[in-house]
Amino acid sequence: MNNDFSPYPRVREAYGEKVDVIKKLLASKDIDTNTLNIFIRAFKTEQTLEIWGKNSFDKKYKLVTTYDVCKLSGSLGPKRREGDGQIPEGCYFIDRYNPKSSYHLSLGLNYPNASDKILSDKDAPGSDIFIHGQCVTVGCLPMTDDKIKEIYLFAEFAKRSGQDKIPVHIFPFHLIDKNISKDNTQHQDFWRNLKGGYEYFENNHTIPIIQVDNQGKYLW
Repeated sequence: MNNDFSPYPRVREAYGEKVDVIKKLLASKDIDTNTLNIFIRAFKTEQTLEIWGKNSFDKKYKLVTTYDVCKLSGSLGPKRREGDGQIPEGCYFIDRYNPKSSYHLSLGLNYPNASDKILSDKDAPGSDIFIHGQCVTVGCLPMTDDKIKEIYLFAEFAKRSGQDKIPVHIFPFHLIDKNISKDNTQHQDFWRNLKGGYEYFENNHTIPIIQVDNQGKYLW
């Protein structure tokens, strides 16, 4: 199946090296690659990226595995303009797959999203935010070539199972009150707004319906 899995050499290589790892991780949670749905959640302070998964017919996600984010750029707080070096914060989804990336393999995010388009620089909010290989970044989430092979395969299996939009939530840290309060910056109102989505998933292990009002605030 390796030769038929993808026309792209790097994806075939990832499949050959990592498919058993992926299947073992999913089997430990009673999830099948043929019915896989995933959710990706990242935390900047902790430098972690979580893969949550479920069968398409299940209601709740289970934590499958956690990866280290290789490197960060910018500081805590959302991305608001082109060239600021910030990693976005908010609720996104994977909108493109790049099997021939300059950073080995990459998964593109729909930044700027509806909230960013209101709250960020109107002329140059920035673009081209990816989860990718290697260990360099000016606003993306780099995972090393080895780990992006696994993450890309998780996403590829989910896409093949019919998951059109893979949600990706990026937070500055775990959004509990003591973490928000100790970082006394201008971003606290934004973080408290994001906290609603964070808490919904923590309590339910399902993805909330996400809407944005005309001021750029998330509605949960």
